[in-house]
Amino acid sequence: MSLAKRLAWLAFWAAGSAGYASLVHSMALPRASQVPGGVAVLSIPALPEDQGSTPTVSYEGKPIMVLKDAGRWLAIVGIALSATPGSAAILIQRSAGGAQQRLEFEIGPKQYAEQRLTVPPAQVNLSEADLKRFAREQTRLQDALASFNERAPATLRLLAPVDGARSNSFGSRRFFNNEARNPHSGMDIPVPIGTPVRAAADGTVIDTGNYFFNGNSVLIDHGEGLITMYCHLSAIGVRAGQSVRAGAIIGRAGATGRVTGPHLHFGVALNRAFVDPALFLPTPSRAPSGLPAPP
Repeated sequence: MSLAKRLAWLAFWAAGSAGYASLVHSMALPRASQVPGGVAVLSIPALPEDQGSTPTVSYEGKPIMVLKDAGRWLAIVGIALSATPGSAAILIQRSAGGAQQRLEFEIGPKQYAEQRLTVPPAQVNLSEADLKRFAREQTRLQDALASFNERAPATLRLLAPVDGARSNSFGSRRFFNNEARNPHSGMDIPVPIGTPVRAAADGTVIDTGNYFFNGNSVLIDHGEGLITMYCHLSAIGVRAGQSVRAGAIIGRAGATGRVTGPHLHFGVALNRAFVDPALFLPTPSRAPSGLPAPP
């Protein structure tokens, strides 16, 4: 195909896709932060062989959200807290049986704070029964996070699930009774017990239940691998399979699970990786609080 024909075809295709092309412009994208626990927003040129079909994109074997933006595609990639800084890549499949393309990007370093907490010994040195329960719950949680609804999210700018001072505890290296544990994978928002907790966006409830560490929890699937998680609830007000609208009350804040005080643990997962919720929330009117006592 000559350059002139190629440009003409692209112009025709872009015009015909105007309604869908407005998808990105109708929603605010998360703030890009190419670090462990962050989000990469990667541009993929639209090509004639796409024929209007969305390319299939994967990162570390997991499907990735892809949105249309005028004459290009945008891959919205969640970067796990465990990711090693340096070169990384997504794989792009434009047609069934076609060759995969590789698009590299850089993951920068990020130094997170440390947080030291004192909790009852039984919540650190688990019994055999508690260890088995934790293993079962991890499998259940990973199964929920693997959900990938092909429907695009209604928005990528989330509502704050409660009104309260947001902490900057995401990614903090945690020490319980001086024993190192995994980095904190969510945002803690201290609020009184019983505070209404609201859905951060439209979606479908994919899991509810009581977890050993997270207490009463709700997980909502918003589409294309974007999932929000609400933990330590005193009450759950929704059921699995239920559709919810942004702002709907899904439960009440509490202090269930492993906590030292009432608060909401708010998690945001993208392609199975928990990422910094602050990247998806409007800038707060007040500065984030320091590391709070609750885990």
